[in-house]
Amino acid sequence: MLLGDVFGVDGVIVVVILVVLVFGGSAIPKLARNLGSAKNEFEKGLKSSKPTDAPGSDTPPSSSPSDTDTPN
Repeated sequence: MLLGDVFGVDGVIVVVILVVLVFGGSAIPKLARNLGSAKNEFEKGLKSSKPTDAPGSDTPPSSSPSDTDTPN
């Protein structure tokens, strides 16, 4: 779903004008650059993270009740 499909062309133009007025013309490239680098860092972190559900590494839960489960 694109932004143009949700708001229409007129809505997108209004949003762009508001962004330019709020942030200023010189701040928009910096904002876009920072968003791009944040996206790249996020994707790099997802690729470098190891899955926690590795086969053979999980231990089955114990079937015997623990001392904290029994009432006093």
